[in-house]
Amino acid sequence: MRDARSVLSSAVSGFALGLMALELLGCGGHPLDVVDEGFSGDRPKPRDYPIHGIDVSKFQGDIDWNKVADSGVKFAWIKATEGGDNADARFQANWEGAKAAGVPHGAYHFVYWCRPPMEEMANFEQNAPVEADALPPVLDVEATPTSKTCKIHLTQDGAIAQMKVMLDEMERHFGKRPVIYTTVDFYEAILADGAFSDYPIWVRSTKYHPAVKYGSRPWTFWQYQSDAHVAGIGPKVDRNAFYGTKAQWTAFLEEPGAHPGLPKVIETQIAGKAPAPDASGAPATTATIEAGTQSAATAEAPEPAEGAGEGAPPAEPAALPADASRQ
Repeated sequence: MRDARSVLSSAVSGFALGLMALELLGCGGHPLDVVDEGFSGDRPKPRDYPIHGIDVSKFQGDIDWNKVADSGVKFAWIKATEGGDNADARFQANWEGAKAAGVPHGAYHFVYWCRPPMEEMANFEQNAPVEADALPPVLDVEATPTSKTCKIHLTQDGAIAQMKVMLDEMERHFGKRPVIYTTVDFYEAILADGAFSDYPIWVRSTKYHPAVKYGSRPWTFWQYQSDAHVAGIGPKVDRNAFYGTKAQWTAFLEEPGAHPGLPKVIETQIAGKAPAPDASGAPATTATIEAGTQSAATAEAPEPAEGAGEGAPPAEPAALPADASRQ
């Protein structure tokens, strides 16, 4: 967000900036602890987005949510279930801990492609509570080739059909438009043709700005780091950014995201009316909140392989091997 920084620099004195920095240091929060190293290109870096959060599962162990809240984390996605009969062992503790600490939080379900979609939704609904102040539910769709129990190959039509059943049921049960989490390979193989473009999307890209890998698709959340250190959490944890300003985040929290449409901040992105990123993809500042559109991106060099979901797309992009493990 170079343009926004230039505006800020010209609007405030060095003394005021120093006070802001001291304030951020005092709470241990963004942007001083956001890691930008390793991101290539001239597009915005994670620290250019003001709202940051985490996603957690049993692999993060016992979490001190008060320390998490004090560290500057503004939201948390919490794994609830996987497949038709697997519930995350730490979900209840994480849900209650985040709520008690005042961290906005939502539940996610990891899709196991070898179970009927309604069985998966029954599992999710039995474990994830329906609460008015919770973030929208998340459908985590990805495919990794190492599953020992689910060897089927996903076709584009088949995966989309199953996703539609699950997304519709999530919205019916929770009363909020679900968010879709996806990785680069799954997106390119299944969703790049525009499927579910009327849903908020949470994208993974740990080496590039999302515009490089997801083109002009408007995104709501960006998982940019998988090895972050966050106060209150022993093991490493995923870190995410929200697309938008602090005011837009407040609006996102206040809007229920209920049927039939997306939260307004995302609807206006799609309609070309959103608070705009600059030409390189940065979110709008409050000074430009009334104008602009989310920019389409041009392709850059392929992202090097770095783990599940971040390698080169499969040779046959309409078919992917499914997996049952996310971490």
